[in-house]
Amino acid sequence: MTRESDPLDWATTQHDLGAVLRALGERESEPTHLEEAIAACREALQERTRARAPLAWAATQNNLGNALRALGERENGTAHLEEAIVAYGEALKEHTRKRAPLAWAETQNNLGAVLQALCEREHDTARLDQALAAYHEALEERTRESAPLDWAATQNNLGTALQALGEQKSEPALLEEAVAAYRQALLERTRARAPIDWAVTQNNLGNVLCALGERESGTARFEEAVVAFRESLKERTREKMPLDWAMTQNNLGNALRALGERESGTAHFEEAVTAFGEAARELTEEKTPHHHDIVRQNLALILSALERRKSQPFGAVASRRV
Repeated sequence: MTRESDPLDWATTQHDLGAVLRALGERESEPTHLEEAIAACREALQERTRARAPLAWAATQNNLGNALRALGERENGTAHLEEAIVAYGEALKEHTRKRAPLAWAETQNNLGAVLQALCEREHDTARLDQALAAYHEALEERTRESAPLDWAATQNNLGTALQALGEQKSEPALLEEAVAAYRQALLERTRARAPIDWAVTQNNLGNVLCALGERESGTARFEEAVVAFRESLKERTREKMPLDWAMTQNNLGNALRALGERESGTAHFEEAVTAFGEAARELTEEKTPHHHDIVRQNLALILSALERRKSQPFGAVASRRV
């Protein structure tokens, strides 16, 4: 099949090739396949024009946005993320709610994700407000009844945006909304049905519970966080997902450390030492130098706190998530 003999079928193949290359690229550390995915989508758009095939054009614009977003999330700059916003905006010109409601909702969800990624670079809460609006739009059509797993995915994304905004603004009410969104997601993201996604949401839930616990007295939130992180580790195993396993171990260490600070004895501090030590086995200087520094710092601080606890009733230490 050539572009000259059958241009639309050729474009469809380029579109499909772009989707496969993006899926490969998301599983690899090198950007090559993501760059090839972007090129394939742009090739497809040479024939899949808005005038000739409007819905197909919009589908490729959405896929182009996905590839640009995946590449942009790995880079320090914002150029590819900005390009992704443009691509999603183009897709929404034809993927309207009236004409293609589920495709419109998918693109709104994707737009929310890239706006959130931009906020992380720019520290601009306006981007988070825009992301929240996009997620809420998506949920108008991505309902639990019509698309349960897609609904759960957007609920999870909504939770991450609410959590980020709540932490930036120090507003516990937004963090509570994030907890509610994650718990909604877990109604469909069950371990049996979607084990990896279930583990992601459990990890997210643990993080927001810790954020709430830091703003409250007592230990209840941290106890819930420990449960969530341990649930996540049932699927985020070292064998299957070594870096994710290590990051959740670090998060578990933070929750255990916080519990230990609010209680007497050394049991939770000792469990935190174990968790941070496990995390350090994969978050090495060679693999992830930034995360390596964080977990080594956390481990050093908790060991110091443990020694102080053995000679003093209490001693607080501030550790960091990765």
